[in-house]
Formats: sequence, C-alpha cells, structure tokens
Amino acid sequence: MKYVVTVWFWLVFLLTAPVLFTLGALLLVVTLPFDRNRNLLHLLVCGWCHLLWLHLSPGWRTRIEGRELLPPGPSVIVVNHQSAMDILAVMGLFHPYKFVAKASLFSIPVVGWMMTLLAYVPIVRGSTTAMHQLMDPCRRWLRRGMSVLIFPEGTYSTGGQLLPFKRGAFQLAVEEHVPVVPVVVEGTTQLLEGDGPWLQARAAIRVRVLPPLPPESLGADPVELATRVRALYEETLAAG
Repeated sequence: MKYVVTVWFWLVFLLTAPVLFTLGALLLVVTLPFDRNRNLLHLLVCGWCHLLWLHLSPGWRTRIEGRELLPPGPSVIVVNHQSAMDILAVMGLFHPYKFVAKASLFSIPVVGWMMTLLAYVPIVRGSTTAMHQLMDPCRRWLRRGMSVLIFPEGTYSTGGQLLPFKRGAFQLAVEEHVPVVPVVVEGTTQLLEGDGPWLQARAAIRVRVLPPLPPESLGADPVELATRVRALYEETLAAG
C-alpha cells in the first residue's frame, strides 16, 4: 500500500501545488496593501497543506492539542523535528508565524517560490553567518508583532531521540523579551522517514502546544534555557 499512497500523494501534490501558488500570488497582490505581514496568505497555505495534503489517505490521522495556548502577540515557537512532514503537521496550528527553513528549500520550484511569497526566513545551516541569518530577520518580524517558528534541533532527529537544541531561538526570545512556545510533534515518522520518499498508508500524528514560557521566566542565559526546554520535551515525550 505504501507505493499506492506515495504515488497518489505526489500526483496530487504536483497537480495542486501550482494551483496553490497561483491563488497565493493573486491573493498577495490583492491583500498586500492592508496585510503587510501576509497573514491571509499564510492562512491559505495552512489550510491547503493541513486540510488537503495531510488528509489524502484515509489512514492518516492528525490531532492538534492546545491551540488555544498560543499567545496572540509575538513569540518564538519551537518545534522538535522528526521528518519533512513536520512542516505540514504544524500548519494545523492555523496561527500566524514565519517559518525559519533551510535555504535550499527556497530554490525548489513552486514550493520555494511560495515560501518566498510568504516571506519565510531562509538559513544556510552550518555557515559562519547562520546566526545572523536567523537573528536579524527574525528580530524584525518579532518587532512587527509576528511570531517565528524554529526547529531548534536544526535537522531531523533519528530513532526518536532528541538532538541537542541550538541556542539561536532561545537567544532571540531572551533578547526580544517574548514568550517561548514549545510545540511537540509526534508520529510524523510513521508517515515519512526523513525526506522519504516513501509514505506509509497509516499514521497517527499528534501536535501538542505546551504552556508558553513567559519572558520573565526565561532567564538571561540562552544555552541554559535551551537545555531547560529540551528537558521539558524529553519529559513530555516520555509521558506520552
């Protein structure tokens, strides 16, 4: 069945992604004068990714918990990273934010073009300027009242084990005095291992928003904060 599901998903994706891009470009032209943060475009993409692409197989189940905990103002949303499907999963939050994503994704036809339209933040992992690539645009978005979403592990974890959390997201929250919102994703590896390409016919995905950490609780050391938040993830994942 995985071959049938995989062919079906990629066929629908290839047929509908250009439609999404075209609609998105038109929506951006119409709404940009009064929606400078591109929230309506982001909402369209959230619905398309989560409600269409992540529900193409009847064996795929996605549950979103704690959406009401997302603060209305700017925040740094941190998410553990298991596979490429994490991106579609967190779209189900239906919350305005700017993704921080590896720069290579922006060069993919249609997908990368849409990410550029959305003004997501590209970063070249492992480069000497990676911290500036992260901090400068994210700082600007936070000061405009927009949240940013970051995978603090930087890449996929393996075997269900969390990788060390990099300090960038936490330094950003400390310096800009905004909440850190932990979001725990589980089950995306049941659907897709890493970048795939083979998708499984059955998967149970769970996205949990944990209570935000208010600015006054963050402390002054982003490395200590990263360690503390990672321990919270370990505890949450172990509890199930």
